[in-house]
Amino acid sequence: MDFIGKIKERAKANKKTIVLAEGEEIRTVQAADKILKEGTANLVLLGNQDKIADLAKGLDISGATIIDPETSDKLSVFADEFYEMRKAKGMTPEKALETVKSPYYFGVMMVKDKLADGMVAGAITATSNVLRPALQILKTAPGTKLVSAFFIMNVPNCEFGDHGAFVFADCGLNENPDADAVSEIAISSAKSFQDFIGSEPIVAMISYSTYGSAKSELVDKMQLATKLAKEKRPDLALDGEMQVDAAIVPEVGQLKAPGSKVAGHANVLVFPNLDCGNSGYKLVQRLAKAEAYGPITQGIARPVNDLSRGCSPDDIAGVVAITAVQAQMYD
Repeated sequence: MDFIGKIKERAKANKKTIVLAEGEEIRTVQAADKILKEGTANLVLLGNQDKIADLAKGLDISGATIIDPETSDKLSVFADEFYEMRKAKGMTPEKALETVKSPYYFGVMMVKDKLADGMVAGAITATSNVLRPALQILKTAPGTKLVSAFFIMNVPNCEFGDHGAFVFADCGLNENPDADAVSEIAISSAKSFQDFIGSEPIVAMISYSTYGSAKSELVDKMQLATKLAKEKRPDLALDGEMQVDAAIVPEVGQLKAPGSKVAGHANVLVFPNLDCGNSGYKLVQRLAKAEAYGPITQGIARPVNDLSRGCSPDDIAGVVAITAVQAQMYD
């Protein structure tokens, strides 16, 4: 069974309730039909009932709960709660009411109040519009300094990584993290690999340099990030800085980083910035025809996940299953 098949089986075993904030979007409605047929999650679709019903012609979403934030009896409750949370930052009751009418805020409030276990959105909006409500309302998980985003890459017919499975981070959120932030991303990503893939994470700190083969501020950053990550988590198989080929190809790893237990065997690739991470995952996705699941957030107190605006209904169904499994872990 492939990676997403295994995730869906795990989701079915302890079914969670996931909010789809963009209920008035056709791919989301098509995904809802698929999710309900597969039985991977209970669903709440946010939006106008008539508009959703119109989009759902020929589909079966009868098993989903449909809530219109603007007419919901929870609207005033959520508005009061949000005002109390944000009044020190200048929030007014009137602005709070308007804010929580947004399906993104309304959905996150449902997660906060345990009316749902997680939220998925982003098919028609920027990442910031999905994650801003999550960070304002849910905040970071205990013991986590930084929220970041990773992709699970499943590369067909690949002898590298864990039978072709990798975690790439950060590919969706932190634009230019400093060395300490990169070290935090590495530690979170190792846990995510363990949680989702179930194998030992082997973490490479990626650079255009391997073991000081080049000198620059960019290289210095990844060297320091490696040092900090090792100090924080000496138990992790983690090394760097190293080039991608040294990280994943055994012969190259032995040549460029002799003696490293990570070189040539890495299955978690931690990139120095969003330029590298985002470009790297898209290259592997398109050129190697890899399945790319994400951006999946790590470090938020409850699971809220963003979608690529180019996502398909199958992609949405996959991210919903991943979010449901994350919710199981939070429990």
